[in-house]
Amino acid sequence: MNRRLIGCILGVVVFIIPAGLSARTALVALPERNATIIRLDNPTATLIEEQRQLTLQKGVNKIDFSWKGVRIDADSIRLRVLDHPGQVTVLNVSYPPGEAALVWEIASKSDLVEMVRISYLLGNIDRLVTYKAVADKAETHVDFRSFLVLRNFSGEDFEHAMIRLDDGQSFEQAIAHEETRRLLTLNAETVPITKIWEWDSDRLPWDAEKLNNQNVGQNVGQNVGQNVGIPVRYRILNNEASGLGTGGLWEGKARIFQADGHGSTIFLGEDVVGRVPVGEKMELNIGDSRDIVVTQRKMKENRIHIRRTTHKSYPRIVLFDLEEEIVATIENFKNQPAVLTMVEHIPGEWKMVDCNLDYKRQDANTLRFEINLPARSEKGPATVHLKMNYQRLNLRP
Repeated sequence: MNRRLIGCILGVVVFIIPAGLSARTALVALPERNATIIRLDNPTATLIEEQRQLTLQKGVNKIDFSWKGVRIDADSIRLRVLDHPGQVTVLNVSYPPGEAALVWEIASKSDLVEMVRISYLLGNIDRLVTYKAVADKAETHVDFRSFLVLRNFSGEDFEHAMIRLDDGQSFEQAIAHEETRRLLTLNAETVPITKIWEWDSDRLPWDAEKLNNQNVGQNVGQNVGQNVGIPVRYRILNNEASGLGTGGLWEGKARIFQADGHGSTIFLGEDVVGRVPVGEKMELNIGDSRDIVVTQRKMKENRIHIRRTTHKSYPRIVLFDLEEEIVATIENFKNQPAVLTMVEHIPGEWKMVDCNLDYKRQDANTLRFEINLPARSEKGPATVHLKMNYQRLNLRP
């Protein structure tokens, strides 16, 4: 029984009031909800849809809908006629001043029992999503699970509610006021992963050796020759071939583990992921690695195509282009191949003159390189070189 929402039909219609609650007028008991749907399509608002049977008489019926102890958006409340739309018409709705209530006027062409759907946005009931990924020891795949955590602090009890997600999944679940429930929504085994390293030129030092030399004498007791940690991620493709791809993955918190080869797991890290549509990639951060070293330097910076004013005695420079050359050396000290994503940034307007590796433009000023690094050999680390020659255009002194 709904203990907080109050519905009633005044005059000629019998409506409901839960036992123990007072109301603005004398009311009689009305049947409970026939069905309730809790829709979680929108991450910022929860839509409640409930179906009830109204006993209508020929003529105009006034239906009073009021609520107590719950936070309903009054502007969102809607009533829809389901059984006899040609015989039953919602004429208008009014809001009594100073009250959490509204009154519908419904015209019926005859005496009948009508099923209606009442919908509204309800506050303080929400959801969050958590993920658990367990990688095998060789880091080739993960067992991937997602959980829906439903939290109800709305002031309303729901019995036999159908919880509906935006990807079409539905769960029949009762949830009481002040109750939290955790539901398994996805269980996919052996989901393929790609382990990637990402070096961003705006976030990491270009020359770790030079940085360490500058810190000599300042970091007493530390390993001065230590490499700079490069962020490492597991990349998962949300598609059917991976055992996923039936719907988008929601934003949420992910915990990542790895099998230790002895029947147990080790904790790798925790990450917060955004929305991942079908066909897109989810990347889970598992920490930093020092097995790959990136050393980048600017080898050339020349002004070209200089434009000056026409003033004879003082021909001032007003515009010029800047030719720059960047060279990066990537070394893999691992015994396995690796995939390094290098992110480069070129500000302003520019054009590429020459580049020895393929790249994709993430936006107007960001380039992404996916570099496959072979495993190290007995002679030493595997080495790949990146060389970019570009022009930055229309700069001012």
